[in-house]
Amino acid sequence: MSDETAAPPAPDAQPTLVVNAQYVKDLSFENPNAPSSLMQQGNEPNVQVGVDTSVAQIEGSTYEVTLTVRAEGTASDAALFLVEVAYAGVVTLGEMPEEYVMPMLYVEAPRLLFPFARSVVAEAVRDGGFPPLLIHPVDFMTLFQQRAQQAQELAEAEQKKGADGSGGTPPDGDGEQKFEFEL
Repeated sequence: MSDETAAPPAPDAQPTLVVNAQYVKDLSFENPNAPSSLMQQGNEPNVQVGVDTSVAQIEGSTYEVTLTVRAEGTASDAALFLVEVAYAGVVTLGEMPEEYVMPMLYVEAPRLLFPFARSVVAEAVRDGGFPPLLIHPVDFMTLFQQRAQQAQELAEAEQKKGADGSGGTPPDGDGEQKFEFEL
């Protein structure tokens, strides 16, 4: 019909994130006081849940995002169970402004992976003889913003130390980017 060429993408196009693969990277379940802990399930256990997100660049715009969920159940100071799952996804980011990359990796990718990690935790706890552990959804955006604020405050404190001659060392020189959250 016509010789028109494809128009370039609009500058305000939505950033894209493609999940290429997702998988259980590591899974651990401990039931240290079985079978006695399974016989006395009258009271509801106290459960502490922690969420950790880490990102490793594979190549170019492809990253491995790992969401680690750890839950520890206790009752009357006795350990009932400890479950930890590292659930990962290989994601590829489309063309986007640099300021979108970190939120996509630390907010959007974990948000997509979380329901699957939560399911693995629930099933592991159930298979360990306890009622399934149903973890409430996590607001990764709020957690990301809190950690970014903490990192900025730490950087400002380090700069202030360096400016007053007391020196300063980088907080963690291994180069891995990691956020931990307690729920």
